Amino acid sequence: MTITALLDLTLRQESLPEALVVLHETLAVTRAFPGCLEVEVLVDSRDPAHVLVRERWDSPESDAAYRAWRATPDGASRLGDIIAGPPALRTFTTADVV
Repeated sequence: MTITALLDLTLRQESLPEALVVLHETLAVTRAFPGCLEVEVLVDSRDPAHVLVRERWDSPESDAAYRAWRATPDGASRLGDIIAGPPALRTFTTADVV
């Protein structure tokens, strides 16, 4: 069963130019992580500091392994340098009945 993760970020206004570089670096690593099927970045058309990252994973286990790895020193990213507050992460599975 695939899983979709939505990471809702508010970027610091003063870091917007640098934020694109940090997001690119961070998400290149995410895309290469085992089990990652797709990563898409959506930017709010009215607020460029509001970004939604949509990730698709081949299984809940792959997503969990990625989140656990990101919590380690080896998996740490520079996202904390560019965000204005804590990110919101939500995960979803595809409904078979709809």
